[in-house]
Amino acid sequence: MPELPEVEVTRLALAPHLEGQTLTGAVVRQKKLRQWVPPDLDSRLRGRVLNRLDRRGKYLLADFVHGQLLLHLGMSGSLRLLPQDMAATVHDHVDILLGDGRCLRFRDPRRFGLILWNTEGAAHPLLRDLGPEPLAENFSGQVLYRRSRGRQQAVKSFLMDSHTVVGVGNIYATESLFRAGIDPRRAAGRISAARYDDLAMVIRTVLREAIAQGGTTLRDFFQPDGGNGYFRLSLQAYGREGEPCIRCGGTLRGQRLGGRATVFCPYCQH
Repeated sequence: MPELPEVEVTRLALAPHLEGQTLTGAVVRQKKLRQWVPPDLDSRLRGRVLNRLDRRGKYLLADFVHGQLLLHLGMSGSLRLLPQDMAATVHDHVDILLGDGRCLRFRDPRRFGLILWNTEGAAHPLLRDLGPEPLAENFSGQVLYRRSRGRQQAVKSFLMDSHTVVGVGNIYATESLFRAGIDPRRAAGRISAARYDDLAMVIRTVLREAIAQGGTTLRDFFQPDGGNGYFRLSLQAYGREGEPCIRCGGTLRGQRLGGRATVFCPYCQH
């Protein structure tokens, strides 16, 4: 599933091409993804200027004067800039038509993505209860420490809860806890403020490295130009179960936490 770095890579690649464009409409080939695509999407977008492409957590937000288009890539979604006359394939569900003859094509084989219209801004139900952005100034170890008090939940599951902090999905939670030397199975409420300060800095570093390297391509994610993300070459824990730990040489162990695959070093992480 695309996580925060993959969505931010997508935003950074698309924004220069989309911002300021006058749209000429939309073509909807599949009316229902995870939820119904707005039936009036074509008329809502036709003749409107896309002012800004933003991101909140894993949501892309296309801002117009009269509202906002929310896009979520789900588990297998991607966005590509293509000529409007390029033939669509079976999983190309929606085209957003640009005035320069190109389209923003939404492809989603598993159909877990979202395209929704929002006139409520931050009050939208999918956005209003989200935690802080991990790359924003209001995110810190103290935020994690305060929110973790009394929590018996495993710290990895705590980090992956979008009410705690947005966008730290399975890959980046695994990598951040490994680099911070924190056992992902530990109760979130039993970790000190000092260690949360370290963890917050590590989370920022890991996410920024992933963005700089184009995200992580494991199976479904590709950049808008079709290229791979290369952070997978920098993974120190995720996907390396049974391999030697790069720090101590011990064998990395795999376990499922909260239904998600987790890899950690039982010697270095405590």
